[in-house]
Amino acid sequence: MIRSILRRAFAALGASLLIVGTAPAAAKPHVAKPALWAVSDADTTIYLFGTIHLLPDNYSWRTATFDKAITGSQQLIVETIVDEKNPQEMMSALAGLAFTTQNLPPLAERVPPEKRAALAAAIKKAGMPPASLDRMETWAAAFMLLGNQFRDLGLKTGEGVEQVLRSTFASQGKPVGQLETNREQLSFFDALPEAAQRALLEGAIEQPDAMGRDFDRMLSAWVRGDVGAIARTFNHDLAASPALRDALLKRRNLNWSQWVDRRMAAPGSIMIAVGAGHLAGHDSLVELLKREGYRVRRVQ
Repeated sequence: MIRSILRRAFAALGASLLIVGTAPAAAKPHVAKPALWAVSDADTTIYLFGTIHLLPDNYSWRTATFDKAITGSQQLIVETIVDEKNPQEMMSALAGLAFTTQNLPPLAERVPPEKRAALAAAIKKAGMPPASLDRMETWAAAFMLLGNQFRDLGLKTGEGVEQVLRSTFASQGKPVGQLETNREQLSFFDALPEAAQRALLEGAIEQPDAMGRDFDRMLSAWVRGDVGAIARTFNHDLAASPALRDALLKRRNLNWSQWVDRRMAAPGSIMIAVGAGHLAGHDSLVELLKREGYRVRRVQ
């Protein structure tokens, strides 16, 4: 359960920082109509869009309704901004959090014996010195190895929704801001209990078909705009780990609802694009804003 939610977390909760390579184009295009909300008062509109951080090629998700929202928005806000051409900030944040003075065992001893051959194969495929991973906290080592799995699934950041949106807004001369710094986003993973971090490591070395099934279900729900299906998936998995729900969902959504509350005091229209898992379920950003008395309507 925890392994699957942690894998999905990188795609639908907070995978903005993952750097992966390119993949061959898909054979035929897929048309998507993901969910879009608007929070509004007399002089302010904030669009809330749930994204897939890593998206296969040939997905068409820009509808007329969505493009109208872009045209009317003066600014884009994403979870965090990674400059892929100059990733020094992200690498510095990772280096500052990834290594530990704790007395952790070698990485091979942080997975069950029957998974150690798979871990060794994943490390070899990543081309990293095993000794460098031994010095990393478990979540950070998993973070580095997950790139193998996403490459095998044909996923890349260049096709991620946020990257496309950032390019669109920048090309129109509109500013792009962030809800979290690179370090703040990584800190949520850094704060995970060791048991959850080890579950993530096991997920990072599983066969690609297992991860592929998880990702396909989530992607299918996103394409349909089926927020209920996204919520059921995350609620089911996170029920086993209240600490994980608090770290990756509840605290971040609460922080973001407070950001929206402050921004609603200023006039104008903006778009906020965050992982789809943050906009689904009882603890979602959408539901928090409704409970705070804001008018939130689904526009797509």
